[in-house]
Amino acid sequence: MKRFTIKKFVDRFSGFSLKNKIFFSTLGVILIISAIIALLARWILVSSLTKELELRGVAIAYSIAERGAGYILDRDYPQLLSLTFEEAKLRERQHLITYIYVLDKENQVLCHTFTRPFPGDLDKANPIPEGSDKSVRLINLGKTSAYDIAVPIKEGLYRIGTVHVGLNKIHIDQLVSTLRFTFLGFISFVVVIIFVISHRLAEYITKPVSKLTRLSDELSRGNFNFSIDVLSSGSEWNASSCPAYYNTDFPCWHFDLSSNNTDNEVGGRESLQQCQDCHFYSKRQGDEVVQLADSFRNMVWSIKLYRRRLRESEEKYKSLFDSGPDPILVVSCADFKIIDANPRVTELYGYSLKELIGEKFIKLGPESNKECIKAFEEYGGPSGCIYYPKILHYKKSGKPVYVNMHACPITYRSEPSIIVAVNDITEIIEKDAQLVQAAKMKSLGEMSAGVAHEVNQPLNAIKMGSEYLALMAEQNRDLPAAQLEKVAREVSNQVDRAAEIISALRAFGRKSGFKTEKVDINAPVRSVLTLVTRQFELQNVNFELDLTENMSRIIAQDNRLQQVFFNLVNNARDAIAEKRENTGIDSEDFIKITTYQRADNVYIRVSDTGAGITDEVRDKIFEPFFSTKEVGYGMGLGLAITYGIVRDCKGSIEIDSQQGVGTSFTLVFPAAKEES
Repeated sequence: MKRFTIKKFVDRFSGFSLKNKIFFSTLGVILIISAIIALLARWILVSSLTKELELRGVAIAYSIAERGAGYILDRDYPQLLSLTFEEAKLRERQHLITYIYVLDKENQVLCHTFTRPFPGDLDKANPIPEGSDKSVRLINLGKTSAYDIAVPIKEGLYRIGTVHVGLNKIHIDQLVSTLRFTFLGFISFVVVIIFVISHRLAEYITKPVSKLTRLSDELSRGNFNFSIDVLSSGSEWNASSCPAYYNTDFPCWHFDLSSNNTDNEVGGRESLQQCQDCHFYSKRQGDEVVQLADSFRNMVWSIKLYRRRLRESEEKYKSLFDSGPDPILVVSCADFKIIDANPRVTELYGYSLKELIGEKFIKLGPESNKECIKAFEEYGGPSGCIYYPKILHYKKSGKPVYVNMHACPITYRSEPSIIVAVNDITEIIEKDAQLVQAAKMKSLGEMSAGVAHEVNQPLNAIKMGSEYLALMAEQNRDLPAAQLEKVAREVSNQVDRAAEIISALRAFGRKSGFKTEKVDINAPVRSVLTLVTRQFELQNVNFELDLTENMSRIIAQDNRLQQVFFNLVNNARDAIAEKRENTGIDSEDFIKITTYQRADNVYIRVSDTGAGITDEVRDKIFEPFFSTKEVGYGMGLGLAITYGIVRDCKGSIEIDSQQGVGTSFTLVFPAAKEES
């Protein structure tokens, strides 16, 4: 037999619906109480009925004993027999009394009501104990049983006989059975009534809960197209009367925690509900289920409103995303693949949206984007925005394009992602290159005299050497081999010197691109000095060099750095000239160039002994077209271009100046990492 444990019962009961739990719990409690009441009532009623019938039997026996004592003394046994028959057959007693018989004092049967021979030992079955006034005992008569009640017959103090009255046990059992049936019927009727009431009560309690459950299931499936009025029956709550129902931009006290006391109109209709009367703060009078229904109704309305606001926000974002003037991409942080892009991206890069989605972000800029991805990975995830100016990307055709890139972390479709906004600055870069080139051409013009003098010196030396050799040939004079070798070597050195100057001049004047490389910062310094040293010396301005060798290289462009250093030494020369003009003294001034490295930075300092810079000028010194020179002697672009180039190389400029003493420009560049 399968064992049914309490745990299995609890498990099975927990699987019932709330309605059945309430129903069966109520019914079970009622059944248990009814069973207890039935058992207790049955015991009380049966014992009381049996006792009452016994008392009736005792009363009959005493009546016969009192009335039959005279017949016994007179030995009038026929009257005694008549008396017993009258008592046994009187009305309903004939069903209750089985027999009556009378014994004398020797226990001899004087009379009896049996219609058959007196049963054998019946007269000895229920003797009365000494000192007792009665005796009750259940007697088996074969096919039936009877409660035998024995009462003594006395005359004065003497016992002259005994009366035995047999109560029919079957009749008593029938009375008890009838009583039991009636009582159990009543209990069953009560149970049926309770069954119906508990069923209706459980249904009444659980019906709203079932409705809430169905609505929850619909919400879980994303179906909000149902009326929440089913939860607000009997209330005046109407969501459509709220201004926020039609206009989610409408200030809502409940959601936005801001009060609204204005009489705004929504869609040409007067606002029907003031926030002070917001129904979110009022609930119907009722039990906990009603309160739960109201809370659920408010929750559904809140979700619907938030969904509407979210949908509007998404549409607004999508509109901004698609109609934005700049290309915008969304890159997944998991694999750094492009997961979305706006139409401007396809216009800039030439890829279709289908070709871009799923591609690696590094495809657009193999070098710069790799650095961006590495930065996000080193930060331990998208914890902040990153800005990369003037980086190189490539179109689908392979044509380079320069962009400013701004990358910020976002959550896109529940996944950590990066939103990348790029700005095409190719045209600005080209204009910038043209501007730098124009500045170079102007600088070349300014140092043409010095360059001409610089080139003229080796040319004169070559001329002198060649004229010397021609004179020796005209005079047919033998020239010693050692002297001939010395003259030829000197001519060759001067040719190399001239070629070096021309090479430096061509390198300086060459139009520069924007592609960076690792540069030894001393190299552009020497190239500039090759072109301007002689000219500056003619102006009594000398150079002092303190260049540290074997420093780390920097990420820059040699050609652009030449322009930077040319602008700095040129301004230093002008500052010295200004000082001489102010003091009227042609002092021994110099320009000192120092390079050194500290930690991960490379420094170059250009110092002069010029007039210095005032604090007012220092604040404007890098502004385009700002110049302290006279009209026609400068456009004010030299230091502005210098600042732009240094910034593009991720460097910075520090100025230390004292009027009448001189100025120092210190350029700081991050050292390039050594390749492993």
